Amino acid sequence: MKNNVLIIGAGGVAHVTAHKAAMNNDVLGDICVASRTQAKCDEIIESVRRKNHLKDPSKRLYSRQLDALDIPATARLIRETGSEIVINLANAFVNMSVLEACLETGAVYMDTAIHEEPDKVCEDPPWYANYEWKRKDRCAAKGLTAILGAGFDPGVVNAYCALAVKRYFDKIDTIDIMDVNAGSHGKYFSTNFDPEINFREFIKVWTWIDRQWREYPTHSVKRVYDFPVVGPQPIYLNGHDELHSLSKNIDANSIRFWMGFGDHYINVFTVLRTLGFLSHLPVTLTTGQEVVPLKVVKALLPDPKTLAPGYTGKTCIGNFCKGWKDGKLREVFIYQVSDHHACYEEVESQGISYTAGVPPVAAAMLVAEGVWDPKTMVNVEELDPEPFIAILDKIGLPTDVKEIDVGGPLSFDGTVRDLESELAESTATVAVSAANPMIALEPRRK
Repeated sequence: MKNNVLIIGAGGVAHVTAHKAAMNNDVLGDICVASRTQAKCDEIIESVRRKNHLKDPSKRLYSRQLDALDIPATARLIRETGSEIVINLANAFVNMSVLEACLETGAVYMDTAIHEEPDKVCEDPPWYANYEWKRKDRCAAKGLTAILGAGFDPGVVNAYCALAVKRYFDKIDTIDIMDVNAGSHGKYFSTNFDPEINFREFIKVWTWIDRQWREYPTHSVKRVYDFPVVGPQPIYLNGHDELHSLSKNIDANSIRFWMGFGDHYINVFTVLRTLGFLSHLPVTLTTGQEVVPLKVVKALLPDPKTLAPGYTGKTCIGNFCKGWKDGKLREVFIYQVSDHHACYEEVESQGISYTAGVPPVAAAMLVAEGVWDPKTMVNVEELDPEPFIAILDKIGLPTDVKEIDVGGPLSFDGTVRDLESELAESTATVAVSAANPMIALEPRRK
């Protein structure tokens, strides 16, 4: 039995995780929220107390200041707080520093995103082999449990792949992971999580097709799919964290990731990228000052946490799986739907942060109870998916499974054709007005 949790980070995802951890502190014990800016941690704690979410008031909920790049300082904080489980929700640049501190102290390590270096984007696949997996042998030698990518995607979608293997298929042909946000935040433009990490994610598309890595231009392959609850949504082929472990751990011919984008998002993104504003490398101004364009854009955009109060609509994230069961073709969609307003009412968060912030708590509960404790480094699909999904059903992210008629109207074809054909059908058309930029957000009228 492990208890006492250290949450590193104070963004939107950490906000949700702190709420859910407090609601299950009878299992998890004391909770410390730590970040470079302690005041942000205190704001999260105030929100937890305002919603009366501390299940066992005898357990501590408190904050500390921490630079997570400082390995000795992180190790000291783990020891001082008696934390046996570390949930790393800071930006992806600190992942390996936090993991090193866990290796030093023996605390369980968990994160929700792949490690990145500030001066590198979309490195050669598989991404986990560049940093995380290089430390796998050390984790095994020390008997350290390290669970990589325990958010939603990566995380829950990895568990859905494992569930498909365990329950629904004898052999899998393709898995198409699809993530759409059919909500509206009412702003001219904003990302739903850290803009810097968000934009870096879409510089290049690496995808797993016919058991090999393929590279495509960003937003060049488009489909429209009729999702449960949220209806028809445009989605684009993208690279994403989970592909880089699923390609190794799941026996399937193709595993692809699709994300929903409206024309307006693609328009703004394309202009920013074309002008160089999404560059992660520093430029020198005429004043001699050095700035990173992407960090300037991040500073100008709304903080994703501020979107929550007025957010409406729903998200839908799931895996469309094709294969064979008992000698017959089968298609199954395993998915989850969340409502932005309901998320705000419960934990004062928007749905994107909610879907990413709840799963690490479910994973931590399984670790605390000894159900998930492999004593080595693993990705989520290497663990039994059913207890994970069962807890998620209870704490806010219920899963649905839909049997699809093979080749029927709700079937999904993720086969990527020649690039010329794909580009011809992926063009975004946006109505704009210099006098009133918000026209770009209004439904087009015939």
